[in-house]
Amino acid sequence: MKGIRIIVCAAFLLFRFAVFAQYKVSFVVKKLPPYQASAEKIFLAGSFNNWNPGNEKFALHTVNGKPGITIELTRGMFEYKFTRGSWERVEWGANSGIGNRRLEVENDTTIEVEIQNWADHFPSQPKKTTASSNVQVIDTAFFIPQLNRHRRIWIYLPASYHQSHKKYPVLYMHDGQNLFDEATSGYGEWGVDEALDSLATGNREMIVVGIDHGGDKRINEYSPYDMEKYGKGEGKEYVEFLVKTLKPFIDRHYRTSKKEKDTYIAGSSMGGLISFYAILAYPKVFGAAGVFSPAFWITPQLKQLDPQLAKKVKGKIYFYAGGAESESMVPDMLAVFEQMRLHSKARMETVIRAEGKHNEPTWREEFPLFFKWLMEKK
Repeated sequence: MKGIRIIVCAAFLLFRFAVFAQYKVSFVVKKLPPYQASAEKIFLAGSFNNWNPGNEKFALHTVNGKPGITIELTRGMFEYKFTRGSWERVEWGANSGIGNRRLEVENDTTIEVEIQNWADHFPSQPKKTTASSNVQVIDTAFFIPQLNRHRRIWIYLPASYHQSHKKYPVLYMHDGQNLFDEATSGYGEWGVDEALDSLATGNREMIVVGIDHGGDKRINEYSPYDMEKYGKGEGKEYVEFLVKTLKPFIDRHYRTSKKEKDTYIAGSSMGGLISFYAILAYPKVFGAAGVFSPAFWITPQLKQLDPQLAKKVKGKIYFYAGGAESESMVPDMLAVFEQMRLHSKARMETVIRAEGKHNEPTWREEFPLFFKWLMEKK
């Protein structure tokens, strides 16, 4: 179809479309901090369980006298850490935090690890804010009537905003904690403000609105369908909040272009999933979507698209996936793209980076490329 470009690594795809075998991977903790309470639970969290730090299904039990757990994983690269039920009590190094542990699964295997410390045994050091002067918090407790909850809302205004009278396109993004400020991010920030401060000029400027995620409600809020594993999906209500509550507020208080072609939505993982759903559900509101590393595995319904919904989408969609995320990430994304290609006239870009991981530093690198593509003339 005219206007569609696909960027892929052929050798990588041949590898990734191999049989989806399941392998047993055992994690055994052979050493714990001397102050560790023997009865206190330890949990495994990683890219295979949406980084849930306290999922009971991933609680360690005793294996030959040592804390351990055996899970099934497909072939591929995974990242993980151990916690005591929350990210405030994640594993720690000798004197500071540590990066994610990495594992490449190719067969049944046993991994032995040592946990030196826990984060809550060290004085909390406040992170230095990295948000630019163009970023501000609209409200620390903006009401979501559709879900009867409150949420912090951020806004990025272009440098020219206060010196001009023009109206700007608006990009709505999820996981607001991780967009602008290292001090509020859990795993690093996207650097959206730094990217736009350096790239946005003239007609290549836009407002960005960031909505914080709901903590332990994140998966539910970003899923439009009920899930066997995680429970009730609240994504339809969340997107309705964006369209019927937040967008009207932003349009009233800021100089925005209300046109469909100037209203965008983007996010990663579950945020990528709900961004794709949003442009399907409201194609006359959102003219473009950035679908980064979408967790399509969690809602099979989105992999079986209604052709009538797809036909209504005539905007732009930027699909991105990394090869070092999971075995199903790229095939799932390409399957959805293919259905859209068959039924929609949307302009689509599909980008696959063989070394791309499922984390904020990777999405930070991709965001400027998405922005440049988004600002291209139609």
